[in-house]
Amino acid sequence: MAIDFRKHKDDLMFIPLGGTDEIGLNFYLYHYKGKWIIVDLGLGFADYHYPGVEILVPDIEFLDKIKKDLLGIVITHAHEDHIGAIQYLWPEIRVPIYATKFTNAVLKSKLTDVNLSGDVKIHEVEVNGKVQIGPFDLEFVNLTHSIPEMHGILFRTDKGNVFHTGDWKFDDKPVIGNPIAKERLKAIGDEGVLALICDSTNIFNYGVSGSEGDLQRSLCDLIGSLEKGAVVVTTFASNVGRLASLMQIADKVGRKIMFAGTSLWRMYHAALDTGYLEGLQEPLHPKEFSKHARADLLIVATGCQGERFAATTKLAKVEHPDIRLNKDDTVIFASKIIPGNETKIFELFNIFCKNGIEVLTEKDHFVHVSGHPSRDEVEEMYKLIRPQYAIPMHGQTMHIHEHCNFVKEKKLAKPVQLHNGAVLKLAEDALKVIGEVQTGYLAVDGNFILPSDSEILQLRRRMRDHGLVVITLLVDKRGTLLKTPQILAPGVLDSQDDVEYYEKLGDEIRDFFNIAGAKSETEIETRVRNITKRFFKNETAKEPRIFVQVILMNNK
Repeated sequence: MAIDFRKHKDDLMFIPLGGTDEIGLNFYLYHYKGKWIIVDLGLGFADYHYPGVEILVPDIEFLDKIKKDLLGIVITHAHEDHIGAIQYLWPEIRVPIYATKFTNAVLKSKLTDVNLSGDVKIHEVEVNGKVQIGPFDLEFVNLTHSIPEMHGILFRTDKGNVFHTGDWKFDDKPVIGNPIAKERLKAIGDEGVLALICDSTNIFNYGVSGSEGDLQRSLCDLIGSLEKGAVVVTTFASNVGRLASLMQIADKVGRKIMFAGTSLWRMYHAALDTGYLEGLQEPLHPKEFSKHARADLLIVATGCQGERFAATTKLAKVEHPDIRLNKDDTVIFASKIIPGNETKIFELFNIFCKNGIEVLTEKDHFVHVSGHPSRDEVEEMYKLIRPQYAIPMHGQTMHIHEHCNFVKEKKLAKPVQLHNGAVLKLAEDALKVIGEVQTGYLAVDGNFILPSDSEILQLRRRMRDHGLVVITLLVDKRGTLLKTPQILAPGVLDSQDDVEYYEKLGDEIRDFFNIAGAKSETEIETRVRNITKRFFKNETAKEPRIFVQVILMNNK
């Protein structure tokens, strides 16, 4: 239903525009006293529905309706699913950004790549700092995650306080930063919290997510036991805690650390420039690979989710310009297999194994801990914050639904299940969905950003699933066919084995031209397309995309 936001000028409202129908693409709107702010603007991975596309970003068309009252973008942390869309979408938004020092460093590096660093105003917020943005009284609350300076955001309003967790976990032995100050969370709960907007990623996992410190010991023992060849560890480039672990492990096991992947270097320099990763050996560049014995190298590589252009994929397909792996080497996938990426990741497993390269994963070794909370941690967070209402986020629909069931079963709060685009009014007496706004996805296609229903993507899907037929006809101004139709059918017919089909379709097209009477170019295109469509449906049970090209010859 359409909403007249002027009638809700003084209301506190929350609108998820990404992150409550999927894991990733985090994009949340808060409204208070006629003004709006954005919390996070992230990207996600494309699936088979978007052929030729790797990255999706949120549809921001709704922002056009509120742009004059939009005050800024608040960033919880520097992971791609929380900041990755800014470089693509900020030119359409053009508001200040609020982030802590490390997140600022990562973001500036990304904006420099797209020539936006001089345009975007970034206000740096202290760790555990406070900021006033128009009517929004915000407190940044430092939480543990797999990256430095992850902050939940506490909104203080006269309608009630709201705590937006972002990504978090309870890690009592983090490799970077300090454990969560639980006494601070309890104090926030003592102050009174109307709603907790909370991470749902691991809500199906029992127990706790595990500590990066414990994982470091496991990885150290595992890597130390591998005496032959190079060891490659592929993980999320933005997992700075994991980078720190691997750099420390390299020192302990007597290997030299090497980074393969642009985003690894970006994170490394951002961390170094902001006081993290100091005192550890400087990583080698892949160009130095041939200068060292293989058994002396610990290589950290991007591409743990099978990304097409990332370092791990290039290593598997022997396309990396500097590094070549052989049968004495080992590849450790120190990451979670994200649902939807299984096919791409298993393809890499198989390629490495066929080449005699050992592959170790979370399925058979302790090589990964999540940066998100499992059920016991979620329950503890609710008991510390003691909110009146629970609003799960950061998950697919099934995660959000299970989170609501969990909260209800444990009597931790009154759950509210939302989906992208739902407009939620928050008040002490009740939380109510009062309408819907437009939401969706945009596809980053090279240098272009396409709507999800773009004709280009529709055509790619049609060609991928059914093939393509191109028919070229040379006719005179009277509509007479001058030469045999040229027929191309890639993905539908084999040019050598299916000659009889080409000939049969050519005969049917010629029969049309043998009918008496002049034919216009439009008539030719329409009739030949229909003949071709019927032919392939009858003969092959396929519905390929059909293009008919009519070339008119101006005979004298």
